[in-house]
Amino acid sequence: MIAKNRQYTSAIPVPSGRARRLGLPLLQGLLHFDSMILRLSYYLVPLLLLFQAQAVLGQDDGLARVKERELEQVRERISELKSRMDERATERDRITADLEDAEVSIAERRLQLEELERQRSASETKIADLERRIDASEAELELETVQMAAEVRAAYTNGRQERMKLLLNQHDPAELGRLMAYYRYLSMHRGQNIETVNAHLAELADLHEEGARERDHLAELASAREAELARLDEAQGERQQLLATLKAKIAKDGSEIERLAAEEKDLTRLIAELTSILSDYPITSDAPFTDLKGALTWPVVGTLLHDFGQPRAGGGIKWNGVVLAAPRGREVRAVYHGRVVFADWLAGLGLLVIVDHGEGYMTLYGYNETTLKSVGDWVAPGDVIATVGDSGGRPLSGLYFEIRKGAVPIDPHSWFARKPRTGG
Repeated sequence: MIAKNRQYTSAIPVPSGRARRLGLPLLQGLLHFDSMILRLSYYLVPLLLLFQAQAVLGQDDGLARVKERELEQVRERISELKSRMDERATERDRITADLEDAEVSIAERRLQLEELERQRSASETKIADLERRIDASEAELELETVQMAAEVRAAYTNGRQERMKLLLNQHDPAELGRLMAYYRYLSMHRGQNIETVNAHLAELADLHEEGARERDHLAELASAREAELARLDEAQGERQQLLATLKAKIAKDGSEIERLAAEEKDLTRLIAELTSILSDYPITSDAPFTDLKGALTWPVVGTLLHDFGQPRAGGGIKWNGVVLAAPRGREVRAVYHGRVVFADWLAGLGLLVIVDHGEGYMTLYGYNETTLKSVGDWVAPGDVIATVGDSGGRPLSGLYFEIRKGAVPIDPHSWFARKPRTGG
């Protein structure tokens, strides 16, 4: 075995002395070069990864800007569509246009009141927190003041006399030094207590000042709320007058069926044009809308007031959806994933939200008091999109709900797991 190894090693050529002298620097140079490459890669790889990440982020940011521009163009086209519909409605009936102005104003006033109420609640919470902090700070200040007063009394009673006795009667210099150091530390402690008391006094002053500012803000909110309530009352009074005028006009002309037919025609045209505008922006979902048939939840808890297919206006026209009676202000929720394609006032349906679910399916939510989503917003099942109201000239608060496949309204009952409550 040893012989074999010796024979193997002797077969390897041994470099000459000159070759060794030439090869060693070359090897050292190669090793140095490799080391430089490794050091460069240590710095270059993170830089390359950073540049790549920035490129990806820049690309994503560019795509986001493109999407936002496209969405803004969609909003503009839908806004132009709404303006054309308003013009046609105004030509047909000026009272309806005035009713829209009044009900939109009411919705804006209610949203502003909700925002003021939110701010008021936050301000009261802040004031309560400030009062707790003031009470805690005053309690700490009182304790520190009592301690400092006791120390001051003790210092006044004993301090100067004790020091004089120590200086006159003390025979041990070491003990005298220790006692003088004690008095020095005690004096420093008293100074620190004074600084702590002064800091608490400054903190209390700041807290009282902040509390005064917050109470002024609360008073401003109360004043703004009173002004909004006055505007709301004015808009509601105007609405009542318009409804009385409209009712008298319909009774005089006998034009209710014609009015309802014109409103249905407007809705059909709106959905057709929305479908055309959004044709390049299809809805994609893991589960298609049709898969949820029989499993949806009603958008609001309410009592069935008018049902799909029931006659209205004396039988000349039928309901294309259902009306669920519910208290004003109750939350209206999206029944499934989708994108808001309309959130505005429409004659006959008042403040209306339309959600596109893909596959040509849309859900409509009308008669709302307020709308809480904008065109282009994505919604998930259960998201609050509006609140129940009586817009569109309704005598009672409730929600109008409809499902459409393209331009065709379909019976919604088979899409839900439960039946809505019925009156009686």
